[in-house]
Amino acid sequence: MKKVLNLFDFKQEVNYKTEVLAGLTVAMTMIPESLSFAILAGFPPLMGLYASFIMGLITAIFGGRPGMISGGAGATVIVLIALMKSNGLEYVLAAVALAGVIQIVIGVFRLGKFIRLVPHPVMFGFVNGLAIIIFMSQLDQFKTVVNGDIVWLSGTSLYIMAGLVALTIAIVVLLPKLTKAVPSSLVAIIVVFILVYFLGIDTKTVEDIASVSGGFPPFHIPNIPLTWETLETIAPYSMIMAAVGLTEGLLTLNLVDEITETKGNGNRECVAQGGANVLNGFFFGMGGCPMIAQTLVNLSAGSRARLSGIIAAFTILAIVLFGAPIIEQVPMAALVGVMIMVAIGTFEWASLKIFNKVPKKDIFLVIIVALITVILHNLALAVLVGVILSALFFAWESAKRIRARKSIDENGVKHYEIYGPLFFASTTNFLEKFDVINDPEEIIIDFKDSRVADMSAIEALNNVTQRYSKVGKKVHLRHLSNDCRRLLQNADALIEVNILEDPTYKVATDKI
Repeated sequence: MKKVLNLFDFKQEVNYKTEVLAGLTVAMTMIPESLSFAILAGFPPLMGLYASFIMGLITAIFGGRPGMISGGAGATVIVLIALMKSNGLEYVLAAVALAGVIQIVIGVFRLGKFIRLVPHPVMFGFVNGLAIIIFMSQLDQFKTVVNGDIVWLSGTSLYIMAGLVALTIAIVVLLPKLTKAVPSSLVAIIVVFILVYFLGIDTKTVEDIASVSGGFPPFHIPNIPLTWETLETIAPYSMIMAAVGLTEGLLTLNLVDEITETKGNGNRECVAQGGANVLNGFFFGMGGCPMIAQTLVNLSAGSRARLSGIIAAFTILAIVLFGAPIIEQVPMAALVGVMIMVAIGTFEWASLKIFNKVPKKDIFLVIIVALITVILHNLALAVLVGVILSALFFAWESAKRIRARKSIDENGVKHYEIYGPLFFASTTNFLEKFDVINDPEEIIIDFKDSRVADMSAIEALNNVTQRYSKVGKKVHLRHLSNDCRRLLQNADALIEVNILEDPTYKVATDKI
């Protein structure tokens, strides 16, 4: 019994009313989004709801931290659109299951820690780009189909839609100033629903997107040939889906950590997300990952435990089984209003205030990551580009720190005291420090305040010692580690290397 309680992380007092109401609110916002992405990808609409139920339940119980919400997210579904068009639904289900296996392996081998490599400016850009995507996706609800063409609403339909959205936003903003006993988002949805239903207002509802009526997710083994060719077909999609899901999931986990000032478990989240995707592949779910918008809805509703995620998952299942006729009448305007407020809350407004206070390279990172996120809708690519650019900026700044203090002692020996890291980006500056022609017959290069970091640095040392050797001058290299000495001696046995008080660090090329 104790293990079960620990599994749910009930280490603090849980407000059950808050958790239940938060779960109901989250379910209301997940339904239209899951349906929309399923339809966009060409899947049966119920696959989106099945994915939200399976992902939501498994990750709520076994995931990396309380408060996070997972479901049928667009970030992972977009990856599968091309596979759906080329090979069909059975291959999609197999790819989802394989993506889950990959995520489990990453979690088991504790590779989730590499999310620490994502710099804060990249996080800002990712979150801001996602906020813009959430907001822009709501604008589609202000469109309708006329004679087969998609056009913007106009006239009375536009005024009604805009008015109901404005009413929803007003309730979400103003109600917390009066009471926080119930989530303002849920109250807004209920109020707008009652208003539209009893006044007979003609406006777009959930039913206009797709039917949400169905049965329990059916067990189904993907009907595909078990061949190497099949694996070659689905593996690229699975790897990309796994990467996108984990990237968004671990970034969401970090965001929740900051908001709640608690610490989640990234590797546990990887395993839970992978297990849920494996089940999706065998129970007609389209797969998914943590959903930052719904997570923020959950947190803003006051949830801090796992119960809200479990309630949300079972609410979606109950709606599929029994409540479809009611939920299908919920006005889309209410859900649009809630999601617009989520977009506003998601955007890191603080990032705008610090634009004139941080280095220009950080501002550039925020902007470029946000643009890639918005334009390409590829969260994994945006983060990858941000991390690579950040690493290059760091390498460039570190390369400029290499310097040498020069002096000649009473014996006529010239000393070069090296400061700063010697690595691939700083080797050119390092080599420019030496005056081979004019230096005396003997020199000492001291690395006490430096560090030889990689094979490029070793090659630079070989170059400088060879240049002195060609003109008959002797070089002493001080304070080098044993692996540096070994690599230098193996490269050129004629070079004399004197080791004094040497450090024990390893060169990056050393096999440990």
